[in-house]
Amino acid sequence: MLLVIDVGNTNICGGIYDDSKGAKLAHTLRIHTVPKKTEDEYSTIFKAILLDRGIAPSYISEVVLSSVVPSLTEAMCTMCERLFGVFPIVLGPEVYARLPLSIPSPHEIGADLVADALAAWRKTGGASIVVDFGTALTFTCVGHESNILGVAIAPGLGTAVNALSRDTAQLPFVQLVAPPKAIGTNTIMAIQAGVIHGYIGLVEHMVTKIKSEVGGEIRVIATGGLSKTIASLTEAFDSIDPDLTLDGLAFVAEYVSA
Repeated sequence: MLLVIDVGNTNICGGIYDDSKGAKLAHTLRIHTVPKKTEDEYSTIFKAILLDRGIAPSYISEVVLSSVVPSLTEAMCTMCERLFGVFPIVLGPEVYARLPLSIPSPHEIGADLVADALAAWRKTGGASIVVDFGTALTFTCVGHESNILGVAIAPGLGTAVNALSRDTAQLPFVQLVAPPKAIGTNTIMAIQAGVIHGYIGLVEHMVTKIKSEVGGEIRVIATGGLSKTIASLTEAFDSIDPDLTLDGLAFVAEYVSA
């Protein structure tokens, strides 16, 4: 079985695929990112989750790892060696040359964005914009010639809410759910309205602007934790694919293991 791990700033997400090419995602997992946890602690967590899903660690024969938290990359690699007996394929500049993508600034672009771009290219076969609602809100544009044209980055919705509650004396932390209208009648609804509807405007403007710069037919894919919350309130997206990053990592295994 193939295990893919995406280490993000807020969560560590995983996906389990069987060995067949083009296999569907069978199981997912999500745990909170704690940069100071050790490989032994993460090994215990992963083992417990896998066993709860009926998967013995010995069933995992291959691992692909994407990490934007450098302090955890080595810990995850060590965990994989100890728990699964395999060293993971670490998505980075050394691997990019084996992918069917042209990647600018390979030492700067986030590995998760490369996974997003690869999955978008494989699934659409053409130009696309991947809007990833993570700790950061990212727009990754894949051109008509399987080249990553560039990326735009803004603070994520959760980051914006956290900043409001942290840096203002009277504004509380609120759950991000769609408010009934754009004008809130209390503090919680006011924050939800400002963040949710404000970010809809940001997303729609960025998508329109990128499309005008690239030209031609471009598919727009939403992914990430809050993608469904936003997608229900706008027509900017052609599809919603919450597991796009995981699928991209699974595609990486195809090219590197071939």
